[in-house]
Amino acid sequence: MNGQPDAMSAAQVNGTRGNVVFGIVRPCTHRLTEGLRAEWTAHLCGLCLALRADHGQFARIVTNYDGLVVSVLTEAQSGRTPAQRRTAGPCPLRAMRTAAVARGAGARLAAAVSLLLASARVRDHLADRDGVLARRPAAAVARRMATGWERAGARGGAALGFDTAVLVDAVDRQARIESLAAPGTPLTAVTEPTETATAAAFAHTAVLAGRPGNAAPLAEAGRLFGRLAHLLDAVEDREEDAASGAWNPLTATGTSLPEARRLADDALRGTRLALREAEFADDRLLHVLLTHELRRSVDRVFGAAPCPHQGRGGQPPRRGAPHGGPGDEAAGPYGQAVPHGGGNPYGGALGGGGGGGYGGEPPRSHFGGKPRKPAPRGFWAGCAAFAGLCCTCRLCCAKEYEGPWSRRKREGCCHKDGCECDCDCCECCCPCNGG
Repeated sequence: MNGQPDAMSAAQVNGTRGNVVFGIVRPCTHRLTEGLRAEWTAHLCGLCLALRADHGQFARIVTNYDGLVVSVLTEAQSGRTPAQRRTAGPCPLRAMRTAAVARGAGARLAAAVSLLLASARVRDHLADRDGVLARRPAAAVARRMATGWERAGARGGAALGFDTAVLVDAVDRQARIESLAAPGTPLTAVTEPTETATAAAFAHTAVLAGRPGNAAPLAEAGRLFGRLAHLLDAVEDREEDAASGAWNPLTATGTSLPEARRLADDALRGTRLALREAEFADDRLLHVLLTHELRRSVDRVFGAAPCPHQGRGGQPPRRGAPHGGPGDEAAGPYGQAVPHGGGNPYGGALGGGGGGGYGGEPPRSHFGGKPRKPAPRGFWAGCAAFAGLCCTCRLCCAKEYEGPWSRRKREGCCHKDGCECDCDCCECCCPCNGG
């Protein structure tokens, strides 16, 4: 996903082949009760801090939305205990506030998986010589970074009894499968490596939680979640890939949008049924993420039912609009885009275009009409922009700022406006939104 997260997909096509990222579950905080919002943030910050504790400060760049589903899934089975929370120190992305964050095996597994998939994504960019990575010095640095992440992810997974070779093998097979895809090839043949990798990660949460009986249904839920991750990314990137000549699974296999929607709906239904067969101690947050938010992600990608807190077509509100932030498309939990799927607060895509500035309206065409989409910044330019946003506290407190890599409009994570809409946040009669 270009500036997106990053779902637990073993392959995301974003102008490259087999990009591996997390990022289809992007809940709007206006749809979460205060209690569930705090839990969601606890898992996200827990993933970020697990990356730092086990793999170093720089590893936090792979923090993402869908990676935290692994942490949520583990805790939903084992139940939350006081030992599974700790108070984290002040963080610039929380406006220098402390917070209770998740810790334990679930967060560490999410960290290991995130590192492996981020490593695979960087290798894809290297293989395609994207942007600045076409230059040998930058490519050498990126290659060392990817190798370090892969080794760190393997160590982290091994410490938890998780065989990370399943993910590495899925990434390797993805490129071979894509090279053989042709019109008439079933789309599910292309998504299979993604499904296999995601199923393995989901199933291992049952082992960590001490519920081995959940392994089979969670593997099925993970397989379908991986299919959705790959499929939705392909739909989102279809037009952009066609314009750039990049490989896209829908185009390569000749799959129509109605057929893609049918597959997505089947995967949604199967995920829901698989989760019903598993036993949980407290699945309220998990239910919201993998039932309601997953459905909204499908509707958003296929152009239906955008979040009411966003502007038309699911895009973020205009300047001064009362809502936005975590639920907007491609936005991270702190209001900016992410490279490795779902909600990397540091996000951005490697090898994008250049550019500068933190704000302002998007440039308009010389012939008027619809504003042109600003070109994303490159990796290093985005890093410089991110540092500037952090140092000026715009990430936290600005009413609106420009994402450092994607250059999309974002809202500071601590900029709160009142919610004036009267919306029903849960379509069914269930206790999923309990605080």
